[in-house]
Amino acid sequence: MRDFDYSAPTSVAEAVRVLGQHNGSARPLAGGTDLIDQIRIGRHQPELVVDLKRLPELNVLEVSEAGLRLGAAVPCCRIRENAAIVRHYSALADSARIIGGIQIQSRASVGGNLCTSGPAGDSIPSLIALGAKAVLTGPAGTREVPVEEFCTGPGKNVLQRGEIVVELRFPGAVPHSGSHYLRFIPRNEMDIAVVSVGAAVVLDATGKKIKSARIAVGAVAPTPLFAKEASELLAGQEAGEAAYQRAAEAARAIARPIDDMRGTKEFRVHVTGVLVRRALETAVARAQHGV
Repeated sequence: MRDFDYSAPTSVAEAVRVLGQHNGSARPLAGGTDLIDQIRIGRHQPELVVDLKRLPELNVLEVSEAGLRLGAAVPCCRIRENAAIVRHYSALADSARIIGGIQIQSRASVGGNLCTSGPAGDSIPSLIALGAKAVLTGPAGTREVPVEEFCTGPGKNVLQRGEIVVELRFPGAVPHSGSHYLRFIPRNEMDIAVVSVGAAVVLDATGKKIKSARIAVGAVAPTPLFAKEASELLAGQEAGEAAYQRAAEAARAIARPIDDMRGTKEFRVHVTGVLVRRALETAVARAQHGV
C-alpha cells in the first residue's frame, strides 16, 4: 500500500480546511471499508487521509416528528439496531443489514457508501426511495442535494474540492407508509448487487389505495436511478399486482445495464421488473400492518 499522511480534525471547519488545502490529493475517511481497499489496489493514491469518524456532527442519529437526521459517519450497526428507523425507515434498515458482515457494519457508514458513489451501492436506492437529502459543507458554505442528484457517474458525484457530506436528512414519517429494499446477488459469496430496488409507499386510510410512491433502482445504469415515471404511475392506484406490474414495466424502461461477469443486460432488465414488484408488495404490506 502507498504511504500517506493521516489527519484527525476535531471540527467540520477544520476538516474542510485541511481537505481544501491539499489540491485534491487528500481523501476523507468515514468508515474506511471502501477507501482503504481502494488505496491498497491503487485506485486512489492520496497524500493525506482525513479521518472524519469522530466528528460529532457526522455521528448524529436523531428521529423526531420532523424526520430523521443521520450523520454521514454513523455505522450501519447503529442504523439496523435503531427501533425507530426499523419502523419508520425500513428500507434504510434493510440496506444496513446487508452491507458486509458484522465487523464491516461496525465501521461502514451510509454516508461513506453514498460518497463512494458505486452504481450498485446498497444504501443509495433506499435513500432515494425515502426522499433523503445530503447536507454538504465546504469552503463555499452549506448546501442540500437530493440523493437522486448526488451521483454523476461510476465513482463520481457532486462533491467539490474540500466539500464533505455532513449528514442525511429524511422527511418525517407519515401514517400508512412503508418501504423496502432488496437486491439480487448470484450467491452469498458475491456481495455485490446485480440489480437492486428501493421502494417507499404511502397508502390512504383504508390501506387499499396508493397515495404516493418512490422507486429507485441500482446496478442497472452508471448511477442509481430514481424511477420517476414508475413512481408517478402508482399514485391513486389500487394496491395490487396490476399496479405493481405497470410500475415494473416503467422501471425496466429506464434500465441501462451492461454485460459483465455478474449478468447480461437482458437478465438485469428482467430482474429489475421482478424486484420492483416484490419491493412494492413488501412496502405495501408494511404500510398496511404498521411494521
